[in-house]
Amino acid sequence: MIPQTFEQWKSCIINDCKINLTRQFAQQRIAVYRDRKNPETEKFVSLYGEQHLQNIINWYSLVLKSQ
Repeated sequence: MIPQTFEQWKSCIINDCKINLTRQFAQQRIAVYRDRKNPETEKFVSLYGEQHLQNIINWYSLVLKSQ
């Protein structure tokens, strides 16, 4: 399932993936996803598309704002 909302995504990350959404983790992920030449970002876009990439960046930004 690809999350469609921030709450779905957050639940997936925390509960399913067992990842703590720390400030440091969010900053690291944003740096990766904003780097269009990063192989991980290129693969992400090829699998999930541009819109989902923008959603993910926005959702990590929300994590930063909430901490």
